[in-house]
Amino acid sequence: MDEQTKIELEAAAFRRLRQHLMEERTDVQNIDMMNLAGFCRNCLSRWYQEAANERGIDMDKTAAREIFYRMSMDEWKSTYQTEATPDQQAAFTESHKTS
Repeated sequence: MDEQTKIELEAAAFRRLRQHLMEERTDVQNIDMMNLAGFCRNCLSRWYQEAANERGIDMDKTAAREIFYRMSMDEWKSTYQTEATPDQQAAFTESHKTS
């Protein structure tokens, strides 16, 4: 497989992951993703921002999140995000302990 095809396939997989998380599984909370997988939608938007910055594109966290979420964080939170339960918060604390 040539490099350009590989890049295009990786980009397509990323777009599909974003579609899945942003359209099909809006019920899955970021804290649950962090607890189970160690990353969430915010991480993906940060990685997007970092990739842009590495290429000399000036992009801040807010802009990256709006590109990834396709809406403002305030809109996402009010539409889809629920308050973290004590169990979710405890699992987050446990899963992010440093030794």
